[in-house]
Amino acid sequence: MATNNLSTNQELIAKPSLPQYVFTEKLGSGTYATVFKAYRKCGEREVVAVKCVLKSSLNKASTENLLTEIELLKALKHEHIVILKDFQWDTNYIYLIMEYCSGGDLSRFIRSKRALPEHMVKRFLQQIASAMKFLWDNNVAHMDLKPQNILLTSESSPQIKLADFGFAKNLYDGDRVYVMRGSPLYMAPEIICRGVYDNRVDLWSIGVILYECLFGKAPFASKSFKELGEKIWDQKPIEIPPGFNISDNARDLILRLLQRVPARRITFEEFFAHPFVDMEHIPSKDSLPKAIALIDRAVKKDEEGDYKAAVKLYCEALDFFMPAIHYEKSLEKKKALRSKVKEYMDRAETLKQFMKKELQNPSTSPKPRANSLPKTPAGSSSPTAPSLTNQDSSPVANKCDSSPKTLLDRSTSCDISELKSLCSDSQELSAILKLVSAAEFEEQKEDFENCLHHYELALGGLLKLLPGEPKGRRKELLNSQATKWMEKAEKIKSYLDVRNLNTQDTSAQEELAETSYFNEWKQCCIQ
Repeated sequence: MATNNLSTNQELIAKPSLPQYVFTEKLGSGTYATVFKAYRKCGEREVVAVKCVLKSSLNKASTENLLTEIELLKALKHEHIVILKDFQWDTNYIYLIMEYCSGGDLSRFIRSKRALPEHMVKRFLQQIASAMKFLWDNNVAHMDLKPQNILLTSESSPQIKLADFGFAKNLYDGDRVYVMRGSPLYMAPEIICRGVYDNRVDLWSIGVILYECLFGKAPFASKSFKELGEKIWDQKPIEIPPGFNISDNARDLILRLLQRVPARRITFEEFFAHPFVDMEHIPSKDSLPKAIALIDRAVKKDEEGDYKAAVKLYCEALDFFMPAIHYEKSLEKKKALRSKVKEYMDRAETLKQFMKKELQNPSTSPKPRANSLPKTPAGSSSPTAPSLTNQDSSPVANKCDSSPKTLLDRSTSCDISELKSLCSDSQELSAILKLVSAAEFEEQKEDFENCLHHYELALGGLLKLLPGEPKGRRKELLNSQATKWMEKAEKIKSYLDVRNLNTQDTSAQEELAETSYFNEWKQCCIQ
């Protein structure tokens, strides 16, 4: 009977509790801590996660880890790092009262979906990179990055939060670590096989996480620590699994992160600047102001008739509008933003088509008219901007253009015929005229790349011959045509520069796909 009472007393003593909170479900447990979901009893019914660390389970190393975690979380305040709200202690426990993330961890999400769509992975990676940039700027290495330590704020449209800084460390120039830290599957080779490393180990871990998100499994999944070590130090390069269609930028980043030799691995500076990470376009409160500033410049160039610059600026604005839409929480505001963005992108397409038409019919391509667009997404008055219509149907424009065009075409045709006759005794000049003929033929077929190439070859050859050409009618015509061919080549260049620029707002499709993804995930979790 006494033994049973003693056992019961130990259980009662070991049960964690805080006077201000009601503990509910257990969220997870680790080597020396258990995490519970809890509600504040008084005042606002706040939901928190309480990490309960049993004092008697702590040795010297784990005590140091806990103190490091508390110290760092108190100092590191960032939107993508889990918030430490408070910490308390009693006779048996130390309690870390933390922000509650209802979406669970990234590991559970990956297991439920197998592989994630690239656009979703990119947004998650951007948020991880944002947190890592903050840590890097503060000379902190996490040392235990893995999907289990990356939390999701909710079960729909979640944000990423880095958690569990028990192995984190302040690093300084030249500082190297000699203690085994982290989880084997996500450990860098230099930890497993050398035991000497620096903050570049976090980049390896990010590479493993990125690989697992895109392909549904870690690159070195193993049954034992020995097998893991053998796979990591195999000389065989990292391979992208067959059957997965990922972008060149995603492929490049994975291969550069998962370099076994630290000196060959991408640096933090290169990682933050990588086009797949694309930190400049992370959804944030600054996205919309940046987009509007670019629209202001685009409209100004549009009014000035610098259509190439205008199209580029409209498209650059789109690259900030889409993250601005993702960042916006109100569905009504999202809809209004998309409506405005469509108008600007329609304008960019109108200008593209005008530039294309102007290549073949410069004298009959009426310039798009300038009226004012509706107010900007910010609600302030937009600068005067061109309308989304043009004057193609204007009878006055057609009447004014038709006669001069006919005269111009006849004049040009006569000049070319005369020039061909005058150049018949020169193989070099005849070859140049053949290149121009090829360019004109390709222009009619809308093969603008080859067209430009042939114009450039012809002009290159002509510019070498003109200085030695004697004065006379032939030189006069050559000079005249060279100017026209240069103008045509520049117009083609301008059009090619903007032709493939993206004017499609894909934010709605991405969010629809993600909503479907998260709804399926919630159903799986419920079942």
